[in-house]
Formats: sequence, C-alpha cells, structure tokens
Amino acid sequence: MPTTKSAIRRVRKTRLQAEVNRIRKGKYKSVIKKMSDYVESGEINEARNFLPKFYSQLMKVAKTGVIKKDTVSRKISRITQKIQKLKK
Repeated sequence: MPTTKSAIRRVRKTRLQAEVNRIRKGKYKSVIKKMSDYVESGEINEARNFLPKFYSQLMKVAKTGVIKKDTVSRKISRITQKIQKLKK
C-alpha cells in the first residue's frame, strides 16, 4: 500500500486511467469485430458505410496509445484490402 500522499493520488489516477483504457480497448475490439462480420458476410454496402467510423475509432485508440499506431495502420490496411477484393 502506498504511504505518501503523492503515491496515494498516483494509485487513484492509475486505476481511473486503466478503466478508461479498458473502455477504449473494448470499443476498438467491437469495431474490429463489426467490420470483420460485414466483410465475412459479404455486405459491401454496410462495410463501406461503416468505414469512416471504423477509421475514426481506430485512430482515436492509436492516438491515445492504447494500441500502437503500427498495429492500427496494419488493421486498417488489411480490412481495406478485403473490402477492395469484395468489390471485384
């Protein structure tokens, strides 16, 4: 257990930030799952309409540092390639 005032505040802040990160990661995972469901089921129009929200949510998560930027860019690239293949 922390004994100094600053350590106590730091623990409180860390718990709060961990909860925020958990929420952000959950949103990230749900957006990934939703988009992959659209792609796998072949719903091209839904996937195209959802694409801006998908990009936005992933970039927000990358910006805050919950997920690394390279991971997010890789996910975006792969999903975009799958959507392009569906068009053909």
